[in-house]
Amino acid sequence: MRQRTKDVHENGFSDHVLVCTNDRDSGYACCAEAHGQEVYEAVKSWLRERGIFWSRVHVAETSCLGLCSAEGTAIAIHPRNQWYSDVVPEEVPELLEGEFGADGAQLSIKRDDVSVSDHENMTEP
Repeated sequence: MRQRTKDVHENGFSDHVLVCTNDRDSGYACCAEAHGQEVYEAVKSWLRERGIFWSRVHVAETSCLGLCSAEGTAIAIHPRNQWYSDVVPEEVPELLEGEFGADGAQLSIKRDDVSVSDHENMTEP
C-alpha cells in the first residue's frame, strides 16, 4: 500500500465529483435506473467543454451514495461536502455551474464558506 495524498495535492487536485451509477436487483430505486450513466456522461462532457476534465477536478462513478431515488441520480462533490439527489442529465450544467462557476474557474476547497485555492493549510493524517 502507498500513501499518495502528497502526490495528489502536488498535482493541484481540488475537487472530486462522485456520480452514483449503482445497479441492484431489488424492488428499491437505484441510480442506474434513474439516469446514472447519462448523468455521469453529462458531468464529464461539462468538464471537457471547459477544458478541466482530469485537471484539478476528478470524476468517478460510484456505487450507492445512500440517496437512492427513482427520480434521478445521486452526486457528491468533495471536499466541498456537497450532496445532491434526483439529478437528471439536463440539470448537470446548472449544478456544476453553481459549484464551479460558468467557466469552471472556481475549483477550490471550500471550508466554512471560505474558499482556499491552494493546499498550504491542509495537513496530512
